[in-house]
Amino acid sequence: MKKLDTDLFDRAAIFAIKAHSGVERRGKGTPYALHVMEAAAIAETMTKDPEIIAAALLHDVIEDTDYTYEDIKAEFGQRVADLVLSESDEEVSGKSDADSWKERKIAGIKRLEKLPRDAQIVTMADKLSNMRAIARDYSAIGDKLWKRFHVSEKSEHAWRYKALADAFTGLEDTEAYKEFRRLVEEVFGK
Repeated sequence: MKKLDTDLFDRAAIFAIKAHSGVERRGKGTPYALHVMEAAAIAETMTKDPEIIAAALLHDVIEDTDYTYEDIKAEFGQRVADLVLSESDEEVSGKSDADSWKERKIAGIKRLEKLPRDAQIVTMADKLSNMRAIARDYSAIGDKLWKRFHVSEKSEHAWRYKALADAFTGLEDTEAYKEFRRLVEEVFGK
């Protein structure tokens, strides 16, 4: 059996698990780290590039923990740090997450449309993991699901996920994209 070099993956997985230690996946009662592991598994279906897969593991570290871009860069190099940063929402000064939600999501979609394929893969990995959870939970609890989010109107989530599906230019050939599009349509309609 051929031995695979998993050093980067192993280090990124440990880093991500520690960074998200004790954090619950929104309303699920499960460790947040399960989401980043799923994102890495999704990224792996689109590429074997270890830096992209590592970035998928780390995609929420800058946005949701006390670690910074510089921390990621020092530990994993500039490319991984840049990929993680490309997936991170930019904060809107003086506004809460709820009040800045639409503004941040519009900026993220515009940014996504311009990203190269490697960065789009990281974003797709995150968004497909999210969409899988949404589809599962929506089939179980219906519209009660939206109360878990900063913005609780289904129509806002429908707008966002449909816009994301349209913004993933260049990934239409992947099974991940096809699954994402199908789940968006199942939950939100065409």
